[in-house]
Amino acid sequence: MLNIFPDLLTYELLSPLILRVVLGILFISLGYLELTKEKERWLRVFEIIRFRPAKVWVKVFGVVELLGGALLILGLFTQAAALLFAVIGLAETYIEWRAPIVLKRNIVFYVLVTAISLSLLLTGSGAFSFDLPL
Repeated sequence: MLNIFPDLLTYELLSPLILRVVLGILFISLGYLELTKEKERWLRVFEIIRFRPAKVWVKVFGVVELLGGALLILGLFTQAAALLFAVIGLAETYIEWRAPIVLKRNIVFYVLVTAISLSLLLTGSGAFSFDLPL
């Protein structure tokens, strides 16, 4: 079947750019919330899943999400950050599936985060990034 808009395929490198910037902003926002407004909720989450001491894990995950989100926006170590976020997304999807009351967001949110992360892992960083394919 013919493509309806073949001229738009010229801009195919912009798709990973859009995905990584959106995912980066999302994880910066989540990291900030984890370290501030949602800290008590995340302390309970880490206690429930037996990651102790929970205070340390909340800080670690918050900082990792902030730094990883910044790396995605810059297009630096995109595949490593995407792999990390895919694992985090899968873990949060599993937690949300097994205990829906524990996490704040819907399971669809975590599935979408995982899908975007896996897409970036497989396609790379796209345009306007510091990553270069070897």
